[in-house]
Amino acid sequence: MKSTILFAIIITLLCSSCEEHKNTVIFHKSHEPQRQNIPFSEVVETNNLLFLSGQIGKNHNTGILVEGGIKAETKQTIENIQAILQHHDSGLENVVKCTVILNDINEFESFNEVYTQYFTKKPARTTFAAEKLAANASVEIDVIAVKGTVAN
Repeated sequence: MKSTILFAIIITLLCSSCEEHKNTVIFHKSHEPQRQNIPFSEVVETNNLLFLSGQIGKNHNTGILVEGGIKAETKQTIENIQAILQHHDSGLENVVKCTVILNDINEFESFNEVYTQYFTKKPARTTFAAEKLAANASVEIDVIAVKGTVAN
């Protein structure tokens, strides 16, 4: 009887603790020192979801857009996303939604050649083209991911 009551108390405390933090919103600065003063949150976290700001194919160490066109930029963009997610206890396998902006819709197939190598679980996706992207990038991607481990 005592163990049942103790178990019920523990479950109640755990559930109330979850409810307390359920609607908390955390605005995360970049984990990279050279990106601490960007004018937006790199990640916003709420309800166990991570909302990443759009990433482009800049090497975050040098601050320079990688050379090599859409494929090289796509690879760098996704690796930037991957690094951010890993810093927040998540990964590409936890991505549930991608928004992709291409500078040239004619590069859609080349983009997909790289994209499909990284996003093997096929998250929901929206893709469109825009006339100009920041830093003259060829691609920008933002994602929504679940924090923690996701079942296969």
